Amino acid sequence: MIEPGVIAQENERLLPGHEADFAALGEHLDRRGVDIATVVDKVAAFSVAVPSWGVGTGGTRFARFPGPGEPRDIYDKLDDCAVIHQLTQTTPRVSLHIPWDRPDDPARLKAHAAERGLGFDAINSNTFQDQSGQLRSYKFGSLSHTDPRTRTQAVAHNLDCIEIGQAVGSTALTVWIADGSNFPGQSHFSRTFDRYLESLSRIYAGLPSDWRLFVEHKLFEPAFYSTVIQDWGSSYLAATRVGDRAFCLVDLGHHAPNTNIEMIVARLIHTGKLGGFHFNDSKYGDDDLDAGSVSPYRLFLVLNELVDAEDRAIPDFKPAHMIDQSHNVTDPIESLMVSASEIRRAYAQALLVDRAALAFCQDGNDALLASETLKRAFRTDVEPILAEARRRTGGAIDPVATYRAAGYRATVAAARPAARSGGGGII
Repeated sequence: MIEPGVIAQENERLLPGHEADFAALGEHLDRRGVDIATVVDKVAAFSVAVPSWGVGTGGTRFARFPGPGEPRDIYDKLDDCAVIHQLTQTTPRVSLHIPWDRPDDPARLKAHAAERGLGFDAINSNTFQDQSGQLRSYKFGSLSHTDPRTRTQAVAHNLDCIEIGQAVGSTALTVWIADGSNFPGQSHFSRTFDRYLESLSRIYAGLPSDWRLFVEHKLFEPAFYSTVIQDWGSSYLAATRVGDRAFCLVDLGHHAPNTNIEMIVARLIHTGKLGGFHFNDSKYGDDDLDAGSVSPYRLFLVLNELVDAEDRAIPDFKPAHMIDQSHNVTDPIESLMVSASEIRRAYAQALLVDRAALAFCQDGNDALLASETLKRAFRTDVEPILAEARRRTGGAIDPVATYRAAGYRATVAAARPAARSGGGGII
């Protein structure tokens, strides 16, 4: 991890300017009837998980260009994730992906994480790839495959993920499948969905009593004609069918362009089936770009719905938050730090929405002022709040600048063998 003295030195250098900016913002918010200290406390308590696979360089369908110091195994990944949390104080949990991160000794892995101040978020299963030694292929599906033996194999993998998750301290399983078809007539829509529901029910039956199951949908890719769980409606139907501890997971990139994602979030909150988020950003499709890099206002509108639900004290409202990105041209650690900050930024801005004024405009059908009420919060520069939340909890006022000053990437590059440039696809 990064030497604490480096963080202290960078913070001391930036502190005079930060204190001036924080005081100015506090005076501005005070005139709006907002207590900045309360906002800082809430922002400091807001966290988001990082994906283990996110600290490696991603790839497109055509190529992958590894960067220096690529993590060699799950232990290296946890070391990189620890640096992200150390500097941002925003990402205390890591989401594992099995079998990519299958531990040789779960107890050792859990201890390694704890020594670095980390815990574990939802476990992610993988039935969208064939693994070495796997008996039956998922080329034509997994949980919805026409062959019951293939479905049983896929169910067994998910149950294995639950067992690993229990050993490391996770309490949730995320299920995303690539099942679908590329040609009209290739699959029977209803029978395929029935097979999926039967398989998912078997997985749900294996959940510990304190676990949750997250059903993740995706519009397309790799099945370009039809996808078994292609939208929030299918996800909702599946989660409702299998049980009370099954919920819908919303990935911001898994929608058609210009989809009103914030309204989907509102509907799932309304029905009590919002399980959580995979945060990223997109321009055209499932681009897995850094959160807030293309559509920061959309990210704000999504977080606005979450804050609204908090204000309304929705019972048992505890959505899981995770970043899910692929970093092709940036340092993955830097991208994940920036994304964590952008998600917190949207949360802080949502906390500044004048809810009473917004409700008054909505009830009075004042479309313009309702929109301006949201924009006023969005336009507020909350960077001093984010920096103060990090500083008070031991993080860096400027995480990226501190990371670069510490020379972490050069240090791990010297210790980890250079990865070869490979073909396309995921990490």
